[in-house]
Amino acid sequence: MPDRIPRPFGGPRRRVRTPRQKLVITLVGAIVLFGAGGYGLRELVEPDDRSCAAGVERTVDTGECVGVNGSGHAFEVPELAEIADAIGRENATLKPDEYATVAVLLPFTSPDPGMRTKVLHEVQGAYAYQFRANHESNSQTPKIRLVLANTGKGNAQWERITTQLATMTGGPDRLRAVTGVATSSTEMRKSVTALTGAGIAVVGTTITADDIANGPGSANRYPGLARVSPTNTDEAKALAHFGRVDAAKAILVQDTRSGDHYTDTLKSAFSTTLKGAPYEPQLFTSPADQTEEGTTANTFRQITHLICDTRAETVFFAGRHTQLRQFINALGARGCLDRSFTILTGDEGSYLGADEKLDRSALKAKLTVRYASLAHPDAWKPGKGRQVPATGGSVVAYKTFETDIARASKKPVALADGQAIVAYDAMATAVHAIRQATPQDAQYPELADVVTQWPQVKGSLRVQGASGWICLDNYGNPYNKAVPIVELAQDGSQRFVQIAWPEGRPPASSCLPPKKG
Repeated sequence: MPDRIPRPFGGPRRRVRTPRQKLVITLVGAIVLFGAGGYGLRELVEPDDRSCAAGVERTVDTGECVGVNGSGHAFEVPELAEIADAIGRENATLKPDEYATVAVLLPFTSPDPGMRTKVLHEVQGAYAYQFRANHESNSQTPKIRLVLANTGKGNAQWERITTQLATMTGGPDRLRAVTGVATSSTEMRKSVTALTGAGIAVVGTTITADDIANGPGSANRYPGLARVSPTNTDEAKALAHFGRVDAAKAILVQDTRSGDHYTDTLKSAFSTTLKGAPYEPQLFTSPADQTEEGTTANTFRQITHLICDTRAETVFFAGRHTQLRQFINALGARGCLDRSFTILTGDEGSYLGADEKLDRSALKAKLTVRYASLAHPDAWKPGKGRQVPATGGSVVAYKTFETDIARASKKPVALADGQAIVAYDAMATAVHAIRQATPQDAQYPELADVVTQWPQVKGSLRVQGASGWICLDNYGNPYNKAVPIVELAQDGSQRFVQIAWPEGRPPASSCLPPKKG
């Protein structure tokens, strides 16, 4: 039989075994190992090398590819292939000593459709700003290398990945910041704790929980953390200023499951808003994995009966998007269809537009759904019957974003959920800090100097974000950030209503946060 496998010049001929021969060898090996209790059988039938790509390995339990990569690897997620390849090509143009690295930390292999859409849009937004930073920023230095860090389903691999990131602060990576951190979960809180504890600057995209933040009395729990999205408390304040809700005609529906920082702080903020309301909250308990359907749909069917028994006109909902969708579907089939209701909720409402399980007919049953979005493509565009605020954001900044995001995909990037916009702004904030921390005679900054930049990101040094001005207080939180109020239209699309402000009005042109405490 001819040797079909090329061999090195002068090397020995390699024997080629047929599939049948390979099977026999495997079975014989299994028989030999059986006497040892089967020890090593897994190693025999599965290769020791679990590598998916440089810096990425396949987990034993779930089979996911997790790790950190910037060479174009998409973690075997087809919809990420185009943008991962674009990042890999951009990184390949960089010279070894001219860049600093920024990582995007997300659960890239999440099976939840809503999360997968969110992840795609965030990476597209991050890449859009990486390209601008490297090609359209008047040759500012350092250039930016972007890497993707996959924490896996439910962020279960957070510890493994944060440990890996902590090893990348030296050469040749020179990791200087981490963005993403896009869910207010316990795993992400631990990730932020580990990363900031290692001296790495972190810029949260869509984390809104009040307790994953620094502030007066928090003893700087997360040194080096900045956020570009308002807290749940600020979202609730903006909703209250927008809606002028009568607490006597409002009721709160809330998740009893604790440990979810988004839900916990949102229901606290809504409870403050509804102080003096005549009705006790209506309770439900979500599954441990809140992306699962569970049995909460049955609970919501009962809750709608009780809501019909009240005089409430406004329902504040504190929960995640799967349960929010179930509640909307149930309220659309309520017994008191002659009465009108408005649901107000946090930024989890942004997932509804792409949720195929949402009953669109419920939105025609005298039911209005509005939520505090983190960004919207119409917020900083002049429109019929509305004016763009003179401060707090910029029409020019948003137009620049539109130009940049067009490079992220051959197809138009969906922007209505706001994820790409916020991720672009988080990347802009990270790059701002890295470059501000770089001495004039240096190619890139020291790690310790990046985390100290946040108190200066305000006033004339603010970031001109596509979602609005990013003026950070001394704790790294955005001051009086624009909060677009978005309504779920009857066809399921997300219609911009108006911008609301946590302080009740846009910031002054100086954009300097007032003294706290």
